[in-house]
Amino acid sequence: MYNPRIEYRRGGRDKERNMEKTDGKKLMNVSKKSFVSALIILLCLMIAAYALTFILPAGEYERVIEDGREKIVPDTYTSTQGGIPFWKWILSPFLVLGSQGGGTVIAICALLVVIGGSFTALDESGAMYYMLCRIQHRFKNRRFALLAIVSLFFMMLGAMVGSFEEVVPLVPIAVALAYCMGWDALIGLGMSIFATSLGFSSGVCNVFSVGVAQGLAGLPMMSGLSFRILTFVIIYPLLYWFLSSYAKKIEKDPSRSLLSDKSPKGGRELIRFEFTPNKRMDKAVLAFAIVLGTGIMMIILSMFVKFLQDYLMAIIAVMFLVAGVSSVLISGMSFSKMAKAFGKGVLSFLPALLMILMASSVRYIMQESSILDTILYFFASKAANAPKYVVVLLIYLLVMVMNFFIGSASAKAFLLMPIIAPLAEMCGVNTQVAILAFAFGDGFSNIFYPTNAVLLISLGLANVSYGKWARWSLRLLLPIFIITILLLLLANAVGYNLI
Repeated sequence: MYNPRIEYRRGGRDKERNMEKTDGKKLMNVSKKSFVSALIILLCLMIAAYALTFILPAGEYERVIEDGREKIVPDTYTSTQGGIPFWKWILSPFLVLGSQGGGTVIAICALLVVIGGSFTALDESGAMYYMLCRIQHRFKNRRFALLAIVSLFFMMLGAMVGSFEEVVPLVPIAVALAYCMGWDALIGLGMSIFATSLGFSSGVCNVFSVGVAQGLAGLPMMSGLSFRILTFVIIYPLLYWFLSSYAKKIEKDPSRSLLSDKSPKGGRELIRFEFTPNKRMDKAVLAFAIVLGTGIMMIILSMFVKFLQDYLMAIIAVMFLVAGVSSVLISGMSFSKMAKAFGKGVLSFLPALLMILMASSVRYIMQESSILDTILYFFASKAANAPKYVVVLLIYLLVMVMNFFIGSASAKAFLLMPIIAPLAEMCGVNTQVAILAFAFGDGFSNIFYPTNAVLLISLGLANVSYGKWARWSLRLLLPIFIITILLLLLANAVGYNLI
């Protein structure tokens, strides 16, 4: 098994920095705190949903099947018997698995387990680090080409694979790359976790936000690529311009870095990368790229082949499993070590599974007690006379607010889409536009909110304070916020649907 060696030189003395060892305890506390906060919020939502069953009258809409999708018939709301036993409320996170839509919950949980295990094994085998080190080695004398390629690499991970938490182990090497090129840690964060978040937000083939939301709304998974690809095409050059402009500024005058008190003077001389090409690792990386590329092609093909739609979740899970296992074994890691790493990755994703089950239980409680349609009736009556674009922007705002409290894209989809999708239809808003608003609201604020554990861990690894990060990242996030609003208005105006 191969692991590239990275050494940092500071103040003329060689010093290996092991951020995981020095800051690990503190970072894990941050992660646990964020997780517990999210659980408390979800528990409060479950309690609130149960309390509403005693306050709101039960009711329901008539539903019909059109083009294979269940749709609400407007103006058919009637009162009915409601309520839910206390024992069902207590067991709702588990009962949801056997309810309508439970198959989607099970599928996304299984997919999370596979991806968590695969990425952890890839990380511990050194394959992901080797991939980045090879890129750095090839482009070390072309700094801005390296910046463009590494940023694209991370943004593609977010857009095409739905990665976000999984790239945290790569943040230290991205920061080291930035110092090696004479920049600072903000550039390293920008071309790694920032780029990943922006790609995740564009949602090109993101199964965790767009895929789950479309499945819950009854749309073909990964349909509507046009506007999501357009978003990616707009955001990527904007990100590169933002990063390269800042990099050029601090190249001319290092004191203009926001981290000037923490940035080593003359970073190119003070930080040294040692990289040795390895044929075995090259084969491992190639195997991962081929399998992953084949899977992405199948996702795109599923837009036109109905048969693939029914098995897309399973296809994605198998794709990650094959890509991860084959790459790790080719890299030289033994089967027993791979199984141990895979198990560690599975365990790391168990908190996310609990959040998904609790979020799904809120929908289950409201459906079982027949108050979900009552809530829809209330919102639909309030928004009945509102312009469609106002409804779209309100959905964007709602998801963005909820993202402050619940970071998991899948959890938010299970929580909000049962209300957002039918509400959009009753207000005359195309469901695909509503899902685009959901993807934007879920993603772009992830990399700014201080309640996001992934952001806090990444900042800790890079030794960057949240205040400086917020001051720096807002310079790009504010223009992106305006651009995404314009994209939503355009999508609503042109009748964006399945293309």
